[in-house]
Amino acid sequence: MLGQFLLRWLANGLGLWLAARLLSGVNYNGQIVVIIIAALVFSIVNALIRPVLVVLSLPAIILSLGLFMLIINGLMLYLVSVIYPSFQVGSFSTAIVAVIIVWLVNYAISAIFERQPA
Repeated sequence: MLGQFLLRWLANGLGLWLAARLLSGVNYNGQIVVIIIAALVFSIVNALIRPVLVVLSLPAIILSLGLFMLIINGLMLYLVSVIYPSFQVGSFSTAIVAVIIVWLVNYAISAIFERQPA
């Protein structure tokens, strides 16, 4: 369980760093410590707050065929920038694009490290 959380933290950190490099609206002031702390906050927010929001917005998720999850994930990243002001996200649309980048990095790292034994 702890190993899986650490893997998610690492993946979120790499995703946030890549998003900050690719998007001008994501800023961490060039300090890698900011990315590490923002990734930790993002992992904790995703573990604690996101499940509650998913349950509360289940009708919207079903009606949008799951696309509303993108909005929820964008809200989680935007919330990180509110909780931890050193990590800045310029706008909600930037948060959505950044979340897509983080998701792709998470997917790639999960595919590499979480292979099923044969």
